[in-house]
Amino acid sequence: MSTSSPYGSRSSPAPSAGPAPQPSDREDTVSGLQLMIPPFVACMVLVAMLSYLGLHVIAREVIFVDLSLAQMAALGGLTALLVHVAPDSGTAYLFALLATALGALVFALTRTSGAKGRVPQEAFIGIVYVVASAAAILVANKVPGGGEAIEKTLTGSILWVTWPTIAKLAVAYAALGVFHYVLRHKFLTISFHPEEAERAGWKIRWWDFWFYLSFGVVITLAVPVAGVLMVFSFLVVPAVVAFLFTRDMRRLAYIAWGSGALASILGLWLSLAGDLPTGPLIVCMYGVVLVGAIALRRVAGATG
Repeated sequence: MSTSSPYGSRSSPAPSAGPAPQPSDREDTVSGLQLMIPPFVACMVLVAMLSYLGLHVIAREVIFVDLSLAQMAALGGLTALLVHVAPDSGTAYLFALLATALGALVFALTRTSGAKGRVPQEAFIGIVYVVASAAAILVANKVPGGGEAIEKTLTGSILWVTWPTIAKLAVAYAALGVFHYVLRHKFLTISFHPEEAERAGWKIRWWDFWFYLSFGVVITLAVPVAGVLMVFSFLVVPAVVAFLFTRDMRRLAYIAWGSGALASILGLWLSLAGDLPTGPLIVCMYGVVLVGAIALRRVAGATG
């Protein structure tokens, strides 16, 4: 039906077909699972590399080295922005890697062994972290969006990671894994049996430089995806869980990989089920897994 008006003919609106169909609970669940697939794959790639390197970190007693190297990488990235380099470009990553290489050199040169070292290496690691953090704040003050860049360094963006980023990360970590496999005898001996390396007359600082440089590359690639908090959890917690139960290298690796994967899966699942922030929840689940491992170790020790 139509009605007349001074401005012409106007048709009556067609009858409504009813409210738009709402998505079902099953559709919501499927959509949520699809959203979590890339973060899950990214977590598994990160766990595979970081939990193994964490075994070296615990054995060397340089627990906070990843925080220092991550801060050096952040300082390098901010410096790139200061000279008008595009963020997330190859040149920006090069700046971050150069800063990380400088940190690796410092850690290699400040290595201490036994009673020879007057200052523990952890002190130098802490100094590098503090100075790099202060320098990053100064640089960020002169860079548009510098504060956001620092915040991203802490939190990462694991929930929004893309497949191309995951592919690049997997390829880079595979290459670094081959590098560590080829040099495993040197790296494992220096980490777990440094006295043997000293008796053999190895140039330990030389090999330390290459270890820390490769470690820095791993951290530089991981931090933009997961953030400093998650990277530290992936690195340290699975290794600590593994050392609670064994000293055998193969078993250490298996337990570290398994506990890291379990904590990541729990965090992702609870994040989906409870609509909670993914990164912080994953970190909390690493803490829960560690507490469970400590309890299990106590029970096993009491019954054994």
